[in-house]
Amino acid sequence: MATFRGNHPAKVDEKGRLKLPAAFKQLMDAEHVSQFYITSPDGKSAQIWPLPEWEKQEQKFADESSGMNDAVQKYLTWTSYYGQQVEMDNQARLLLPQILRGAAKLDADIPAVVFGKMQYLEVCNREMFEASLPANTITAEDRKEIAAILSRRN
Repeated sequence: MATFRGNHPAKVDEKGRLKLPAAFKQLMDAEHVSQFYITSPDGKSAQIWPLPEWEKQEQKFADESSGMNDAVQKYLTWTSYYGQQVEMDNQARLLLPQILRGAAKLDADIPAVVFGKMQYLEVCNREMFEASLPANTITAEDRKEIAAILSRRN
């Protein structure tokens, strides 16, 4: 599966549809993906998973016999509450679930931003995201952890 990266400004229309940015649509077309699972683990933003990638996540939970794991059950409850499987229309639009649009404040009159997060896309209310930036700077501890992860791959 293609890797999503970067960010693109976007807008949700009055019917709750997000037009997939062209760069991300090209990746989906190359993979012949038109089905998506749109969800959120916390209601603060929308995650758009190509359905094959979401199914891989589900299989990992099933393979680990995690049915009794409380953290997995919480995650599945939240992602089911906010989640819906959708199909991209012929104009590259995806209908965001109404409950999630309300929680994440992804309204037609507010700019949004679509981030590539490797396996999925994240859609945020741009104003709320920018307001959260000062509290989420990358710390020295974060840099050490990232360096350790990158050094393991060599």
